[in-house]
Amino acid sequence: MNTRETLKINESGHLEIGGADTVTLAEEYGTPLYVFDETHIRKMMRVFQDTIQDAYNGNGLVLYASKAFSCKAIYAIAKQEGIGIDVVSGGELYTAMLADFPAEKICMHGNNKLKREIEYALECKIGTIVVDAYSEANMIDEEAKKRGMIQDVLIRINPGVEAHTHAYVQTATPDSKFGFSIADGTAEKMTAYVLGKKNLRLKGFHCHIGSQIFEKQSFVLAVQKNLKFMSHLKQTLGFVTETLNMGGGFGIWYTDEDAKLDVNGYRGYLNALIETVKEGCSEYNLKLPFITIEPGRSIVGEAGITLYTVGAIKEIPGIRKYVAVDGGMFDNPRYALYQSKYTAVLANRANEVPDELVSIAGKCCESGDLIGANMNLPHAETGDILAVLSTGAYNYSMASNYNRNFIPPAILVNHGKADYIVKPQTYGDLVRNDTLPEHLK
Repeated sequence: MNTRETLKINESGHLEIGGADTVTLAEEYGTPLYVFDETHIRKMMRVFQDTIQDAYNGNGLVLYASKAFSCKAIYAIAKQEGIGIDVVSGGELYTAMLADFPAEKICMHGNNKLKREIEYALECKIGTIVVDAYSEANMIDEEAKKRGMIQDVLIRINPGVEAHTHAYVQTATPDSKFGFSIADGTAEKMTAYVLGKKNLRLKGFHCHIGSQIFEKQSFVLAVQKNLKFMSHLKQTLGFVTETLNMGGGFGIWYTDEDAKLDVNGYRGYLNALIETVKEGCSEYNLKLPFITIEPGRSIVGEAGITLYTVGAIKEIPGIRKYVAVDGGMFDNPRYALYQSKYTAVLANRANEVPDELVSIAGKCCESGDLIGANMNLPHAETGDILAVLSTGAYNYSMASNYNRNFIPPAILVNHGKADYIVKPQTYGDLVRNDTLPEHLK
């Protein structure tokens, strides 16, 4: 088990997170339950922002990627830490505004932004919108004109760098719904188009090459291609890039198949990126751009775990042993979507040797409802508390009420003390928006 400062095994043999006994948390708050360690979240935000400060004279900003985990509490933490955020929907933006997040530090993404989302973003006066279609450029320009304002924008470009990661989360290959390709000339054409819009102020470019990346070279190559493109635009269009957003994608530990990056490891990724920017700008005689990055998973992923209670146990001789829990694909769909691998421990018997190979099944009416297959656990019994590690990113975010199950609540642990950041749902919540037409009453 990868025990960082956020996780440890206490004298009772119980798993702790952020100084809180997970068995006690399960008793107090029930299961399934998302648990986040506030100290780890803050630490990771500081790692990235401090690296920009130290290695790039503070000429940049960390933008927390909301899609990893969005709620008012995470935005309040980001605000206190002085970083920015990126949002990809009106809902994420609305949540951030409820948390009184500084609008000028918000960047909006998305490959098909809705008119109402663009209108809301302009009304909120957010700092930057990333343009990902001609129709978006037109819409933002028109809506900004109506409001008598000029909106700062970036163009999402595709540098053609293929990161070694799961095919479903590769976002910069030639076949992608995101961005404009540098190689085929569409990125340059889009640049000229946006520069012709009177109510848009083009600040620069955005790219994101994928997720769960452990290779520095992928980021280095992406930077090099971006800088070459920036130099070309300076010569052909006279456009000087002021902002370069390199996205996110830094990998985290899920199982022992993954690298175990410490603080210096993450600093290393960002330092390599920054040094490449410096070298390239010197080579092409370019002004050093304002750099933004968008870590999400690497900030909250390992800060979170999910607690379950073991229910039915079914062994099929010679085939498989199923250990069922009170959650499932409705609180963590990532195995069903990507066959994502996780590490699990029995939180109430965390010292015991994991000597059985089991599949952790959920309670949904789906054969494919698994948290994971072929996972190592000690001999589990009904009533045990199961902890699945590194579930802070893309678990709550992707959760649903499938089979009308509850999306679990989330709590934030800070030096042993816990409180809700997402309250439990009720049956009333599930039917809140249901209605009966008159002819069915």
